[in-house]
This record gives sequence, structure tokens and C-alpha cells, in this order.
Amino acid sequence: FPRMNAYAYWVYLFGGLMLFVAFALNSGPDVGWFAYPPLSGPDYGTGKRADFWAQMITFTEFSGLLEAVILISGVFKLRAPGMTLNRMPLFVWGMLVTAFMVMIAMPAVMLASTSLITDRLVGTHFFNPGEGGDVILYQHMFWFFGHPEVYLIFIPALGFMSSIIPTFARRPIFGYSAMVLSLIATAFLAFGLWVHHMFATNLPELGKSFFTAVSMMIAIPSAVQIFCWLATLATGKLVFKTPLLFTLAFFFVLVLGGLTGIMLASVPLDLQVHDTYFVVAHLHYVLIGGAVFPLFGAFYYWFPKMTGRMMSERLGKWNFWLFLIGFNVAFFPMHLLGLAGMPRRVYTYGAEMGWGNLNLLATVGAVTIAVSVLLFIVNVWRSLRVGEVAGADPWHAGTLEWSVASPPPACNFEAIPVVGGRDPLWEPAGIRGRVAGLAVDSREVLMTTVLDAEPETRESFPEPTIWPFVGAVATTVFFVGTIFTPWAVAWGSVPVAIALTAWFWPKRHENRAHLALERAP
Repeated sequence: FPRMNAYAYWVYLFGGLMLFVAFALNSGPDVGWFAYPPLSGPDYGTGKRADFWAQMITFTEFSGLLEAVILISGVFKLRAPGMTLNRMPLFVWGMLVTAFMVMIAMPAVMLASTSLITDRLVGTHFFNPGEGGDVILYQHMFWFFGHPEVYLIFIPALGFMSSIIPTFARRPIFGYSAMVLSLIATAFLAFGLWVHHMFATNLPELGKSFFTAVSMMIAIPSAVQIFCWLATLATGKLVFKTPLLFTLAFFFVLVLGGLTGIMLASVPLDLQVHDTYFVVAHLHYVLIGGAVFPLFGAFYYWFPKMTGRMMSERLGKWNFWLFLIGFNVAFFPMHLLGLAGMPRRVYTYGAEMGWGNLNLLATVGAVTIAVSVLLFIVNVWRSLRVGEVAGADPWHAGTLEWSVASPPPACNFEAIPVVGGRDPLWEPAGIRGRVAGLAVDSREVLMTTVLDAEPETRESFPEPTIWPFVGAVATTVFFVGTIFTPWAVAWGSVPVAIALTAWFWPKRHENRAHLALERAP
């Protein structure tokens, strides 16, 4: 769905810009990133700040839903012939699982934000206890999205790891089937533990115990993946380049974050450290360790493919060590601060509390992280200008993207390869031929079956058009209008309907092209 892809991009861009415009107009959200009522409700959240938050959330999550549909349909129907489900790269599996999670999780937070703005603008009482509403209902809807959202960040990073480790271990991934099943199990269990964010509420203690159990159980599939990666590394011939260093740091940092996560799954401990810096430390060890370290590794890994230039290994190693040291100096002391009772979301603290020295140490770590990121930016800028020419496959990797030039041509593959293995570039029969017979004068692609990726039909993609952009502008007008008046739901639907009608209106030349393709043998 290339046009839907363009529409989703513009919607996401305009939704993000809406937030910055709100801050520029002194109407930015002031109710926290979570916007709990009654703080964000009509009684306390005066003005339009909470309304901007609610509609920005609905707006950008709508873009996420569109992209999830695009990813799922693309993975299921546009794989190369021979790339069966059990030959798909684990990175693709990670993105597929993430897309399914998006489709299940994001409607919950969109429902929460929409209910919030109707409470504020229309006078409904979803979250007004005085009229039969419930503020805890908001937390349920928010965290039913909010905890799977952690894994929406984490699971793509697992895909990065499963691409980088085999390349620099010089061997295929160990336990491919177990890795796939672990990704699916992680996604499934992620939807069963949102209440561990709500242990300080007045929910029944028996109910909390079930969420404690699931919060501990989700460590099992993560551990399976870690052991498969360690087995791959232990039985390979390691090449210690910068991408591998960042992935190795992942093990150390994420395991510490996972251990504190299991601790926080215990209701009694959670009540003691709730809203303290112990939670801040846990969050950063999980998200930075589980996402940012792999993201740095992925950037160094795929930068040559994206740009045709290699990044500096010397600057890369400085970037790595400063980031690793700075991260631990910044966030490890927060465990101790949290256990000592230091609350988060407080502007300043009295000197008599005795937290000053560890706070200073954390600040030194934060400055070290900033220096590391600055070195990374310098490395990117320098490499784009004078970096070593990469070639098609500088890492000697095994997946298909390394079989074309760096950077790839606009068409990616001049002819679609026929795949014969999980690591096509490492196996003698990994690429068994090329697809022939597709039209060269139109945007024709080959559709394949979901399970076995056998050729099924040919499809002609639409020509470029401005209507997805116009549709995104109309959608922006709709969402911005609803911040100020509920009547915008009616009047704002008109330009959206016009843009979508023009978008999908059949064109004569496109119809002729489709008919010609249908007649072709």
C-alpha cells in the first residue's frame, strides 16, 4: 500500500509538529506524559493544554495503525519467492510481531484519549466518579497500551540483535525456531501484565497476584533469546567491530534491567519503591539497554548500506565506551537513591536528605553520555563526507540486502531473487535464480502466498499522486479543529471525504494499464 504509506508518514509528521506548535503557542501539555485524570480532566486541566495532548495522541497513533497494516500486508504478500515463513530474517519476524502488537495495543490508548477529550469538550463522564465514571478506568486503558508499548520499542531491537550477531559471529543464528516462538510469546505475554504499573491503586490483591506471575513469566522468552544469542557467539568466530560491541553491551545492561523488573513485579517491593528513582533506573536499564544500545549497533551496521560509506571504527569505539560508562555512572546510582526513598518528578530536594553526592555522580554520567552522542554525530558527519567506500557487502553478511549495491538503487533489486535458504549469501543454493516476466513499463510486483512464498499473482502498484498528502492535511484540519469545538467532527469530515474520494477515484490510464496486465500471459 504505497499511497497509504505516504499518507501515514504525513499524518505522523503533522501530528508531531502539532505538539511543537502547541508549545510555541504556550498551549503545550502540562499534565505529564500519562495525562491521568482528574489532573487532565475539565476541573483541573483548564485551557487547551490537555486537549492538545489528547488529540496529538489519537492523531499519531492513527499513523501507527496504518503502518502496522502496511507492514503486515507487505511481509505476508511481498516476500521473494522461496522465502517461506521459516526462512524469514529474524529482524522481519520482529517487525511483523511488532505490527500485530500495534494493531492490538494502540486502539486502547486512542480510546482513552478520545474519552478524555469528550469528557472535556462534550460533557461526558467517563472519568468523573461523581457521575458514575472511574479514573482507574483511564489507567487500565492507558497501561493496556503502555506496557506493550515498551515491547514495541524492545522487539525491533531484538531483530537488530539477531541480524548483527550472526554476521559478526560468522555463523547462522542458533535456535531459529526457538527465537521466533520467543518473539511471539513475548508479544502475547506483554498484554497480560499492564496492572503491574497500577500496584499502588486499590485493585484487589488477588488480582494483582496474577499480574505478578505474568510479569515474572515474561522473563522466560527473553531468556531463551539471550541463551540462543550467547550460543551463537560462543560457537562462532567473533569479529569485534563497533556494531558487535554495542550488542554485547546489551547483554550486561538488559540483564540488570530485567532483574530489577522481576523485583518490581513483587507487590510489596513495588509499593515501597513506587514513584522513586529505583523505577527511573529500572526503566532506563530496560529501554536504553534493550533498545538504544542495539539501535546504535544497527546504525553502525546498516550505515554502509544506506550511504555507501563506512563509519570510523576509532570514533565508533570511543562512542561505545563513553556511552557504556556514562550510562552506568548516570543510572546505576539511581537504584540506591530510590531505595533511600528519593521520589521522582520533584524539581529539587533539600540538602539534608543526603542524596546530593549520588545525584552529582549521576550528572557526571549524563554529561559523559552527551559527549558520547556528540562523538557519534561527528562520526556520522565525517563519514558522510570522507568515509571509506563501503562496497556491496563490507561485513560479509548473509541476508539479501547485502547482495545489491550500497546505497541500494531505487528499485532495490533489478530482478527479484528466488530464495533457497535462511542466509542466502552464505549458502551455495541460497539464491536459486531470478524472477522473470514482470512488466518493465509499469510498477508491477509479484505477490506470493503467505506460508510458502510461492508466486501467486502479479499486481500493479499505483502511480505517484498528491492526494495522500492532501488527505493528511485534511486529517490534520479535522484533529486540530476538534481541539476547539466538537462541531469540527462534522465539518472537518467534509474535506477528509473529498480528499479520500479524489484519492480512490479510478483513473482511465490506470484502468487501461490494469486491463492490459490482466490480458498478458
